[in-house]
Amino acid sequence: MSILKTATTSAFCLTLMGAVFASAAKADDWNNKTVMTFSAPVEIPGVHLKGWGVLPAGTYVFKLLDSSADRHIVQIFNADETTCYATILAIPDYRFRATGKTVVTFRERPAGEPEALRAWFYPGKNWGDEFVYPKARAAVLAKETNTPIPFLATEVPVEVAEPIQSADAPEVVQMRQAPILAVKPTGEEVQLAEVVTPPPAVAETAAAPVAPAAVPETLPATASNLPLIGLFGLLALGGAWTIRLAQKRVR
Repeated sequence: MSILKTATTSAFCLTLMGAVFASAAKADDWNNKTVMTFSAPVEIPGVHLKGWGVLPAGTYVFKLLDSSADRHIVQIFNADETTCYATILAIPDYRFRATGKTVVTFRERPAGEPEALRAWFYPGKNWGDEFVYPKARAAVLAKETNTPIPFLATEVPVEVAEPIQSADAPEVVQMRQAPILAVKPTGEEVQLAEVVTPPPAVAETAAAPVAPAAVPETLPATASNLPLIGLFGLLALGGAWTIRLAQKRVR
């Protein structure tokens, strides 16, 4: 998705620099496992353990818990993956050029406030994940950043006592089924499609098939008849010579 394409967010699009460093860990493509180290606190959306709405500086593991065509469920773990700090709903975000490194983008915040997590792109993929915030928080961020922010239109618990471990957990089911809207800096709520720039259509690069040339029913008359006439002449002379020889033997 291309909701925040302004200078404020582009300034916070980081590739292994600044506030986040992502490892080039070999991971299974099905869960996009990525190890990231944040050098400063980062605000996260979604359903999180109590007290973990802001991640302190440190190392974390991002993985997909579940995915479908129109939304993903992303989880954030501690470095050794023994504790899940947050389970977040994400929607597709398209970039024109994939890179070989992890890219994480943030939403600019007022001075002194932690940067808010915006999107995550796995190495080599054009499609990434833009994170969806709770309604109340999205309204605040939209005003602070002067850009539309996607949000869940129904209430989903913000904090839980125990980590979410299953894709069938009630909170995950709610996130999968909840309508997603966007809130403008003015506070107006609009359909997501009104503030989303769709990815470019894939150009057809394959050439149209070329029909095979028709085979003519008769061969073109491009050869001369002289060789054929000469052949008949030779056959006639040979026949006459044979008859004359036979006559001499009869005498």
